[in-house]
Amino acid sequence: MPLEGWAREVFERPGRFAVLSTVGRDGSPHQAVVWYTLVDDAVLVNSRPERAWPTNLRRDPRYSLLVEEGYDWVSIRGRSERLSDPAQAVEDIVAMARRYHAAEPARMERTIAGFRRQARESFLLHVEHVAEHQDD
Repeated sequence: MPLEGWAREVFERPGRFAVLSTVGRDGSPHQAVVWYTLVDDAVLVNSRPERAWPTNLRRDPRYSLLVEEGYDWVSIRGRSERLSDPAQAVEDIVAMARRYHAAEPARMERTIAGFRRQARESFLLHVEHVAEHQDD
C-alpha cells in the first residue's frame, strides 16, 4: 500500500521519532521508540539484534508504527521483512544517525563510531494499513 499525501509528509519531516509496537512471545504488546527512514513505500527500522522488538519481529512479523506531532498522528501497520545483510544494517543505522544528529556533528560522529562496533539488524516495515488524525 502506498504511503502518500499528508501521511507521507508526516513521515518525511526531519527529527521525528516513531513508536513501534510488536507482539511479545506471550501475545502482549511491546512498544519502543525508534528512528526510521522511508524506503519507497516502506519504513526502514534498525536495532541491535538482542533487543526485544527485533526478537519479536523475527518470531512474528506483525507490527504497528505511530508517528505523532502533538495531536496529529499517522499510524501504519502490516508485516515486516527482516533484511539479511549485517554490513548493510550498519550502514542503515549510520545513515539514520546522520539524519537524526545532523545539527550536532560531534555527537553524530561519536554515535556513528559506536554503531560501527555493533552488530545491527534492519527490517523493512511493509504498509498494509494507514490511519491518520489531524486535529482541526
